[in-house]
Parts: sequence; C-alpha cells; structure tokens
Amino acid sequence: MKGWVRGLLILSAVVVVTAYLAMPILTVRALVRAAEIGDEAALERLVDFPAFRESVKEQLTGRLMAEMREDERTDDSALAGLGMLFGPMLIDGAVDMLVTPQAVAAMVETADAPDPADAGTSEETASRDSDIRQTYAYRDLNTFVLTLTDPERPEEPLKLLLKRDGPFCWKLAGVELPEATPQG
Repeated sequence: MKGWVRGLLILSAVVVVTAYLAMPILTVRALVRAAEIGDEAALERLVDFPAFRESVKEQLTGRLMAEMREDERTDDSALAGLGMLFGPMLIDGAVDMLVTPQAVAAMVETADAPDPADAGTSEETASRDSDIRQTYAYRDLNTFVLTLTDPERPEEPLKLLLKRDGPFCWKLAGVELPEATPQG
C-alpha cells in the first residue's frame, strides 16, 4: 500500500513539474495561432499590453538617445537638446497608438519590429510568404523567450518575452528589438 501511495505522489509531482515547464510553450502556440487567425480576444488575453508597450518605449527611447549622442551634427545644438527632451514623448504617443492586437499579430507573423513611423498609417503589415523560424528558451524560471527569425533577415531576430503570471499562466510582456542596422 505504501508503495502505491509513493508512486502516485511521484507521478503527481512529475505531472505538475511537466505542466509548470510546458505552459509557456502552449502559450506561445496559442499566441501564434491567435496571430494567424486574427483572434483579437485571444491576443488580449495572451498579451500584457501595458508591460509590452513599456518595453517597446524603453528600447525605442534608448535607441533614439544613443543615435542622438553619436550624431556629430547634434553636439552643440539647441535643437538637439529639444530633440532629447521631446523625442521620448513622441515615442510614447506613437507606441501607445502602435501596439495593438493587430500590431502584435503582425509582429508574430512577420518577425518585424514595430516602427513608430507606422503609427499614423492604417495599413496593416502584409504577411510574407517566407516561413518565420521560431525558437524557444527559458531565460530564467519566470521569463520565456520566443525568438522569431525571418530567413531573409537572419541577422535581425525579434525576441518576444513571456513573463509568468501565476504558477501556470504566461503572458507576452516584453520584446527585444533587433539591433539597428546602420543606414547607408
């Protein structure tokens, strides 16, 4: 009798640990499926939009500031100071308009980073014919990374960060944008 109880406890522990570790993969699959079929309600459930928007804002603002510091034309310019002051506010407004369920779906389907320049346009991003490669990895016990890579741009992967929201729930809560490629 004791062996049967111990076996049941071990089996239960294995099931719980497996579910605990497998849930982000199931969430990623649900996210990709919702993006493919355009299920906005599912995307609303699977994405923590305030956290996701904040992640996009931080990265775009950081890029803007780095570009302005590196630009030799802005060294002693009062206009550069205004740009450093108002740039983050413009990015905030653009990202608030840009990060929608449709935009998240487009990101998942195309592996394209959001672009604040697209905030004023109503055109949806067209899906590409290429197959987006998906890879998964745990960053830590509470962060799971879905890396999306377009075979046409393998050097520019888009990393979507899922965060644990309870013991078995996960939500898309951040992004790591691809490194900016020099224009020229």
